[in-house]
Amino acid sequence: MDALVTTALVFAAICAGIFIGVALPGHRLDSDTKDVVRLGTALIATMASLVLGLLIASAKDSYDVRSGQVRQLTADIVLLDEILAQYGPDARAARAALRQAVAPMVEKIWQENTSAIAPKTFHATSLGVDAFAKVQELAPKNDFERELKARAVQLTTDIGQTRLLLFELSGNQIPMPFLAVLTFWLVILFATFSLFAKPNTTILFALLVFGLSATAAIFLILELSDPFTGLIKISSEPLRQALGAL
Repeated sequence: MDALVTTALVFAAICAGIFIGVALPGHRLDSDTKDVVRLGTALIATMASLVLGLLIASAKDSYDVRSGQVRQLTADIVLLDEILAQYGPDARAARAALRQAVAPMVEKIWQENTSAIAPKTFHATSLGVDAFAKVQELAPKNDFERELKARAVQLTTDIGQTRLLLFELSGNQIPMPFLAVLTFWLVILFATFSLFAKPNTTILFALLVFGLSATAAIFLILELSDPFTGLIKISSEPLRQALGAL
């Protein structure tokens, strides 16, 4: 589900919790009941804050890892082209195949011109397979060319492995049941916040702002967990610029 849609649903649930708390007769509860509810709220608030903090840190780490993989992929492609250029005219077909393979790879990673539903199994593009085959077909004539071919083969293998890792880590990494439990905790919290307060415009506005802030944290988690789509995404410009330099 799209991060904006999911976030809107979470915010709607929090708003419902706020108005449920306003509607309940909290002022009629005795002191013992209020103490128990406050203790339970403190426990849930602690759990929710810890989970939100851990999820944000985990999502940011995942985002940084995939950003580093994209940079590594870009560097490997540029280096492979330089090695093929050193190899000489015999590697011209391999360089051309490499150039043709980069654009489809960018489109698949960033899910451009494809359906929103990602495939469950990884399939290398035919152009990528052809580029690898062209490198394998090189017939070195001396030790220098043999060394260049060995480095080129290793780089094509590294590129394939990095691409596979990006596929395996693609998509949202937060299970929906986990997100549903976190949303339930937030609904309970905000219902309790409004339960004991005398409703007025200032309190309602403040609670809505607090709810929006909590929802924004969930939005950041969802966006960082899927860094190739949405508003907060890794730029594809490094790979596109590498393509232009080949």
